[in-house]
Amino acid sequence: MASAEQIKTLLRSHSEGDDARFYAVAMQVAAAEVRKGHQSLALEIRKLVDEAKLRRASSLSGQIVHFSQPQGEAADLLEEIQDNRRISDLVLQKPLADRIKRIIEEQRNLSRIKASGLRARQRLLFTGPPGCGKTFTASALANELGLPLFVIRLDSLINRYLGESLSKLRIIFDAINQSKAVYLFDEFDSIGFTRDATNDVGEMRRVLNGFLTHLEKLKSESLIVAATNFSERLDKALFRRFDDLVEFGLPGDEQAWSTINQLLSGVKTHKLNRAKLTGAAKGLSYAEITRACEESIKEMIILNKPQVSSTMLLNALTERRILGSH
Repeated sequence: MASAEQIKTLLRSHSEGDDARFYAVAMQVAAAEVRKGHQSLALEIRKLVDEAKLRRASSLSGQIVHFSQPQGEAADLLEEIQDNRRISDLVLQKPLADRIKRIIEEQRNLSRIKASGLRARQRLLFTGPPGCGKTFTASALANELGLPLFVIRLDSLINRYLGESLSKLRIIFDAINQSKAVYLFDEFDSIGFTRDATNDVGEMRRVLNGFLTHLEKLKSESLIVAATNFSERLDKALFRRFDDLVEFGLPGDEQAWSTINQLLSGVKTHKLNRAKLTGAAKGLSYAEITRACEESIKEMIILNKPQVSSTMLLNALTERRILGSH
């Protein structure tokens, strides 16, 4: 059941009309029920939250212009990502998790921060290896704030619209200023590479300058996230253009074990060996551990086994390591 503090927060947020906080605490309660093994209750809570958000969105339809979907050519340049990921679903080391929560709290208190003459973190740079939670976190941010998430893949944008990239970028930022959302600029290293790079391309340099100009002149309350798997390729001068640099890393033993338990929470398991499994997962990304867990579940189903065993999961983790070494 919800803790006394959660109940008080639910009542307070409801009385203040703070839907985002109300939904967030409700999802925290659902996550706590999952950890207790109460899967049905957790699913019911999540379903109720989703239904409430849909009803709320319907009641506000046509009234809030800055939440509208991008239209026309902008709609073709933006890829909307939809899922139900929440901050409670993230398995991150505590310092990183605390920074993400701080970003959310600042966004939820925009008016109070502005009234004090300050500006909330709005322009974020996510760096770290592939599969370590950058896109996952952007999605969770959007869901916690009740906003849509749109992805712009910069490398694809340049290749597809060679010679037109700047005009397309202007259309994208026009949409950002008109439609409040979380906008994820993926593959940022494709334009933000260091000045001494040997593959300096005029088109990319113009796009980078255009991106930075639009970023500085941002007029909306949209959240901008630039993400890269290769922070070492970035021009270090770019870091100061962002409000926050958020560095993601490979999971440690505790995060690997938590990820395994979270992914297998609704599946029967047999005496999982924590030491062996975390050892096998060392050096793998969250995405690779996720894939290994999914492969183990599929093996259980195909072979008609009653549960997932340590051996099955060890084999799957080893396979991911071998595939990743090629």
